[in-house]
Amino acid sequence: MDNHTYDAIVVGSGVSGGWAAKELTEKGLKTLVLERGRMVKHGEYPTATLDPWELEYGGRPTQRDLERQGVQARTGYTITQTTKHWFVDDIDHPYIEIKRFDWMRGYHVGGRSLMWGRQSYRWSPMDFEANAKEGIGIDWPIRYEDLAPWYDYVESFIGVSGQAEGLPQLPDGKFLPPMELNCVEVHLRQVLKEKFNRTLTIGRVANLTAPLEHSPHRGVCQYRNRCMRGCPYGAYFSSNSSTLPAAEKTGNLTLRPNSIVYELIYDEKKNRATGVRVIDAETHQHHEFFARVIFLCASTFGSTFIMLNSVSNRFPNGFGNDSGELGCNIMDHHLSVGASADVEGFEDKYYFGRRPNGIYIARYRNIGDDRRDYLRGFGYQGGAVRLGWTALLEQEALGADLKARAAEAGPWHISLGGFGEMLPYHENRVTLDRTRRDKWGLPLLVFDAELKDNERKMRRDMANDAAEMLEAAGFKNVRTYDDEIGVGLGIHEMGTARMGHDPKTSVLNKWNQVHACKNVFVTDGSCMTSASCVNPSLTYMAITARAANYAVEELKRRNL
Repeated sequence: MDNHTYDAIVVGSGVSGGWAAKELTEKGLKTLVLERGRMVKHGEYPTATLDPWELEYGGRPTQRDLERQGVQARTGYTITQTTKHWFVDDIDHPYIEIKRFDWMRGYHVGGRSLMWGRQSYRWSPMDFEANAKEGIGIDWPIRYEDLAPWYDYVESFIGVSGQAEGLPQLPDGKFLPPMELNCVEVHLRQVLKEKFNRTLTIGRVANLTAPLEHSPHRGVCQYRNRCMRGCPYGAYFSSNSSTLPAAEKTGNLTLRPNSIVYELIYDEKKNRATGVRVIDAETHQHHEFFARVIFLCASTFGSTFIMLNSVSNRFPNGFGNDSGELGCNIMDHHLSVGASADVEGFEDKYYFGRRPNGIYIARYRNIGDDRRDYLRGFGYQGGAVRLGWTALLEQEALGADLKARAAEAGPWHISLGGFGEMLPYHENRVTLDRTRRDKWGLPLLVFDAELKDNERKMRRDMANDAAEMLEAAGFKNVRTYDDEIGVGLGIHEMGTARMGHDPKTSVLNKWNQVHACKNVFVTDGSCMTSASCVNPSLTYMAITARAANYAVEELKRRNL
């Protein structure tokens, strides 16, 4: 066992971990970032600039790929030769499902900040108030006003392009110039406003549409739409291109990849965590690292695993689990429901490049006088495109005829996919099975979560409303869909170490501190108390920046 001591330890290097590293190092703390996966430096993205003909197997997965990445394959989340290296091998990293759970993971420096959809929306005041007003779960210990300045701070640093719309349910932020709607989307926007008083806007996306003075190394978006491969231009926000370089610039950062944190070290006499225990992913050697303050940012289930696995006389049921809520209240956004249609009448128009962004239709259900037979609401993401030459694969065309058709743009098509809020249910939970182990000898997570009646009622509106809007716009061959899914495919897992006022019903306080151990902070999705219906990553970043600022102030006051 070797001993190393730092001011702070951050577990995880994704969206939350990168922000914790940046904030703590910039405030003067010698900070160790522990990442369980391999090293990835900005720009070292192996398929980022490859053309289709340069990919093995025509870009398609092999049978071995499908076998070893079965979770990804079964969801329709396509495995390709361009991105398969970002996703975990399910055979090497198993988990147990009582009910189907689609756990999509990326173990490497930067985590899922390299693969995320980059949709960046502020939560609204009603999102933080809904639990208390409706008697669902527990009340958030913070409100929108607590996070508003941190939203400003985060947006200004990462760069979010978007259009201000003045909607109370979708607060505006500090935006770079918006990407453009295409002609079909502009038409649908006008129809929705005139016929339904609903707002369609361009997606608010963490892709740079203008330079950032504080990050001259990041280029603007090239409209390649290859974001999921990793962007060598640094045009979208990732830990690798943004927060980790900022932390490294301070001279206070130590980044250690291939370091699987499996346990917190707790000193019962001092009532504080003194460090973490680590297995080297390559050598299987064990190490201990020590710090005055610890940030768990290992993703919702990564952090929850560490806490559940950290048992002691003081915490026999998992670290900080006095309430019994650790691992419970799993939330995600439910999707794979909506409608699509064909579009006629815009054949003389096209658009520039491959826009790495879509449209967003803001929530309108259960707002104002609208009341449904379910709680909360949903938004839509999607967009209109002209289909390309691949449709020719199904046609009998050869020679000059084939070349001529391939040079023409295909028909217009539009789709709307719903993202719905899921309520926090105590019985939706993840636990540890200590009788089954992975290749490092660590117990496996067991998932037992499902959509319930409230979500299924909501899905009827999500499909029917999408069809109604497309038909109102005059689009043809409108088709609804509602695919059977498990929880997890939204890849917005939340809630397993929730914040709250009362230690009897929550794991964390309003500053993201573990109620029972104030020098441990948890700022990834596990801290969330409800789910909203908009993407949560921007909120994780704001919460992390706020918590890191508080932690440093508390260290200065000698309270930690």
